[in-house]
Amino acid sequence: MRKSISVKGLSHRHPVPNACRIGNMVFSGAVHGVSPITHELPSGMADQSANVFANMLAIIEAAGGSVEDIIKVEIYLRDSSDRNAVNEEWLRMFPDPQSRPARHVRPLPPDSPSLVQSEFIAVVEDVA
Repeated sequence: MRKSISVKGLSHRHPVPNACRIGNMVFSGAVHGVSPITHELPSGMADQSANVFANMLAIIEAAGGSVEDIIKVEIYLRDSSDRNAVNEEWLRMFPDPQSRPARHVRPLPPDSPSLVQSEFIAVVEDVA
């Protein structure tokens, strides 16, 4: 059975959940760099990156998992050469080089208000 995952403060403007879980699989929608407290998008890459990873953590935990369950992350960047802040957050969230998810970087449209976004896939242990 499919279950929608919505995190308070991270809801979309549209009737779309933050993620969806079916069985032990979790698929996120777009994870934005907005603050879950102020609901605003900071102007800088470092702040947006920090929020993206914090929001990713909040979503996977709401789905019943942890960062250890994330197996693939898509990073979307407005400027593909601007990866330093993303890499800092990546290393903070996934410090063990022997246990990191796969990652791919894709472009955001040049007129996007976001500098960075992500999506992820996770396999969560079923707790019976």
